Amino acid sequence: MNAAADLAAIQSFLPCPTPHAWVEWALLNPETLLIDHANCEKKAASTALNLMYRYVDHYKLLQKLSRLAREELRHFEQVIAIMRARKVEYRQLSAARYAGALREQVRTHEPARLVDTLLVGAIIEARSCERFAALAPELDSELGDFYRSLLKSEARHFTDYLKLAEEISSKQEVTARLPKLLEYESVLIERPDTEFRFHSGVPPVISQRR
Repeated sequence: MNAAADLAAIQSFLPCPTPHAWVEWALLNPETLLIDHANCEKKAASTALNLMYRYVDHYKLLQKLSRLAREELRHFEQVIAIMRARKVEYRQLSAARYAGALREQVRTHEPARLVDTLLVGAIIEARSCERFAALAPELDSELGDFYRSLLKSEARHFTDYLKLAEEISSKQEVTARLPKLLEYESVLIERPDTEFRFHSGVPPVISQRR
């Protein structure tokens, strides 16, 4: 599939689009956007590596996630190169509630734990891809082009996680399990947050106006 088809598939997969209020919030916080993007790339690589250590008997998982981890670290390198060129200091940021809250929905017994972890990975990658696409037209040409360049790999990561979940369980189980996780994801995306992050919800001022 081409990038437009990849994005269309992701947009139909996600339960809701990123609210424009979040895009406006991102434009008001360009340094935080880059810093937290770098953090997200590191965390994505770490998640893939942790799964590789935990599930050593799944050879296809090892192969797919090894490639994914390398790509995420390459993206991290690209983000920090942009930060350095723009003189953005890489400082510590608190984590967004998004990924942690999604992982709280993961079942604790195997193989359901692995299946849910892979589905959460697919959802996070899909949302990241959708947000890159939402941001790209609003940014300067260098950063916009960079975010567009990430769409293909992020879409592939989404597909890899989803297919691994289906192969480890079944398409039927994934179809049954996904709606609950996606419904919860939409709550996290549309609910107000006090701090801007790459995966935060909408700014708190929105809720005060309603």
